[in-house]
Amino acid sequence: MPALAIPFPQIDPILFQIGPFAIRWYALAYVAGLIGGWLYARRLAARVDLWGNQKIPAQTDLDDLLVWAAIGVVLGGRLGYVLFYNLESYLARPAEILAVWRGGMSFHGGLVGAGVAVALLARRRGINPLALMDLAAAVAPIGLGLGRLANFINGELWGRPAPDFPFAVVFPNGGPVPRHPSQIYEAATEGLLLFVLLAVLVNRVGFRRPGTIAGVFAIGYAAARIGCEFFREPDPQLGFLFGTETGFGLTMGMLLSLPLAAAGLALILNARQRPAV
Repeated sequence: MPALAIPFPQIDPILFQIGPFAIRWYALAYVAGLIGGWLYARRLAARVDLWGNQKIPAQTDLDDLLVWAAIGVVLGGRLGYVLFYNLESYLARPAEILAVWRGGMSFHGGLVGAGVAVALLARRRGINPLALMDLAAAVAPIGLGLGRLANFINGELWGRPAPDFPFAVVFPNGGPVPRHPSQIYEAATEGLLLFVLLAVLVNRVGFRRPGTIAGVFAIGYAAARIGCEFFREPDPQLGFLFGTETGFGLTMGMLLSLPLAAAGLALILNARQRPAV
């Protein structure tokens, strides 16, 4: 092992197994993120001072939000991965599109799917769709941070080579080269840092200007993702869309984050032009 590399922690991706039934850290991260977000959403919904004079989601609305958002994430995430990351392969084997258990999810696609699901639920319950999106955005970094930690435990989505970086890691499936632990960078920025930023904003602004929290989330995630992409190894089937590894190569993650940031800015500007509710 190179002198500057940190040994990869030998954590079994399977937390425990009973016969053919296995609980994996990655699945546990998804479940914990959804439940943690649901509990935090209940706490925010209970604070009447954050909502002004608009309708506050009831507990049953939040229970359904958990289910609707989860379905939107899975469907949107899978569709996004198929369209943007591996379309040629899936066109050759369309039956593989349904094999979600074999991996292959896109965050940006999952975000669009979740947004559509949240908007549909809000319309059905008579809740301001932008306000409900704000609530979902405020809790989303919990799942993002846990998911990136699970990526690290699985030894996947590793970073670019960093032979001179003192905290580089040699990943089991990443070859003998020390690499940036980019999953940790993403957990810290897209997860913890974004969560704290949104929590402070919620306490100051609340949900009285619908679209503000969702807009800040979109811009914050886009900025964090683009920054971390400079340390993350591009998807092998795509590589750099243009540029090189030694320069400022553009990756699919960067490209998809640009319209996300633009949408976030549009949400914030729209919220500022409307009176607080």
